[in-house]
Amino acid sequence: MKKSFIVFCVYGCTFLSLPMYGQSIDETKTKLAAVAHAVLSGGVFQLKEENTKPPVTISAENPIKKQKRLVSPYNDWRYWNGVLNIAMLNLGTVLEKPEYREFAEQNVAFGFEYGPKFEKEYKGEGKWEYPFGQFFLMEELDDCGAIGASVIEVYKKDLNPQYKIYIEKAADHILNKQSRLSDGTFVRSFPEKWTLWADDLYMSISFLSRMGELTNDKRYFDDAARQVINFHKYLFNTEMGLMTHSWYSDSKSQSVAFWGRANGWALVAQVDLLDRLPKNHSLRKTLLSLLHRHILGIARYQAGNGLWHQLLDKQDSYYETSCSSMFTYAIARAVNKGYIESRYGSIARRGWEGVMTKISLAGDVEGVCTGTVVSNDLVYYYHRPTPLNDVHGMGTILLAGAEMVVLPN
Repeated sequence: MKKSFIVFCVYGCTFLSLPMYGQSIDETKTKLAAVAHAVLSGGVFQLKEENTKPPVTISAENPIKKQKRLVSPYNDWRYWNGVLNIAMLNLGTVLEKPEYREFAEQNVAFGFEYGPKFEKEYKGEGKWEYPFGQFFLMEELDDCGAIGASVIEVYKKDLNPQYKIYIEKAADHILNKQSRLSDGTFVRSFPEKWTLWADDLYMSISFLSRMGELTNDKRYFDDAARQVINFHKYLFNTEMGLMTHSWYSDSKSQSVAFWGRANGWALVAQVDLLDRLPKNHSLRKTLLSLLHRHILGIARYQAGNGLWHQLLDKQDSYYETSCSSMFTYAIARAVNKGYIESRYGSIARRGWEGVMTKISLAGDVEGVCTGTVVSNDLVYYYHRPTPLNDVHGMGTILLAGAEMVVLPN
């Protein structure tokens, strides 16, 4: 890719600006490899006793009840691990790096090795604090949607019967047990009862779309399509061109925050569904129209450095890496698959330029907002921390970069 540079002279000194027209494919691959290898080196597949440093192995001499923590967050059983697994599988294919795919496969196997053991010892403690609690406790979409989607991806290669049992259990929960409004829209039972979160479009559709593809069962595609339409109905603000973070069923009102990552989840979910939805599905044109509308809305808020803000409409909020990578991925994917016109590719290229500035040569990632619940307190969003290498952003960056590798110039 051709690069152009601008030379500035300030008080007799010469400086070179950053490239005007983005990063080369080789530079992209270098950064992706750095992030992926940081995940490989950090994901050690070990457990340790609480408040101790050396990792330990579960055995008769070391009863599982003494084990309280995973050494690495990359090996947990949470939705962000599902995204990371899917991203590593995809990146391994794009870059022809089998070790990336093997990491995801081992990650799933690790959960199936230790999840049942922890289940036997579980005494009703909070599942969020308990290792692999979400493996055996399915209460919300966070527990089984995205991570379940990654199990489906691994199951395509490894037809482990235990994987099939888990997949069917997750499918039963999402179709038949997950809380819904009277019109079938997914909602959460806590922390505020029957609240609709934009995040849950991905937490549900990542699984439903893959389950439809795996089984050829129309129910999964129909439910997923209904969720997209209903989430737009409840959450999309046509004046802003964005989704609010949540909708409260008690007051029947939208929240005040146009949170970046919530919109990112929603966009990635819509692309996930279109990737797998039968071409002759009756709602396909409607879904394409909604995706186009949402992408147009997102495009309004991209900053000059290519990134998007934590609160999309608040320029005094910080630049946030995970939502920027999600928008980059969704737009690049939509262009690559023909869901939107090729002219939108420049938005993704600028987005990736911005994301690249948040990745060090060692593969460290900065600027990723940590876990965030819904709120009508905007200051809460302004002050959410951004720990280095927060796992919420690792998978989304790898997804975006892999898609940029194949985006036509």
